[in-house]
Amino acid sequence: MPRGIARDHEEKRAAIRKGAAAYFAEHGFDRASMTAAAKHCQVSKALIYHYYDSKEALLYDILDHHLSKLVADVEAAPETDGLRGLVRAILIAYKGADAEHKLQLDSLTVLEPDQQAPLVELQRRLIDMMGAALKAEAPERFENGTNLRAVTMSVFGILNWYYMWNRPGKGLNREDYADLVSNMILGGIHAL
Repeated sequence: MPRGIARDHEEKRAAIRKGAAAYFAEHGFDRASMTAAAKHCQVSKALIYHYYDSKEALLYDILDHHLSKLVADVEAAPETDGLRGLVRAILIAYKGADAEHKLQLDSLTVLEPDQQAPLVELQRRLIDMMGAALKAEAPERFENGTNLRAVTMSVFGILNWYYMWNRPGKGLNREDYADLVSNMILGGIHAL
């Protein structure tokens, strides 16, 4: 008779995802091993392999969970009807997920194309939301789609600054940085 799923199955998976994301982000996915990830997560190698049959399967689950939650949180935020609210919702949704975000940017391409496809689609949803918000703010600037993609991706580059270089307790908090970014974007797109 097969064993049932433990009551704490999802909690253990979540803890492994979080710990492995931190380990992979710090050491680089390509140099990381499942043995060292298990040690970092304070679980046995057997347990990590019970949940994930490969390092790539673990990476996929980390990225799928991260991007799915990010999209859901941003879509559920009540203030995302305008650019300012969307920028704020994205920065708030990024909170606590720096390692996952670093893996998204650095390691998504190591996955097989069929694994990348749903993750890229989740990224596209965020990109499309930002593009639509930018276009709504300055329709005359983006009427032919001119520069919309470049400006959209530039906004994400600005948002990524916060997790890459900002140090906790120094400089602006997320909300103030969201206002700064929004002001820069709104002032800049009207000057295009």
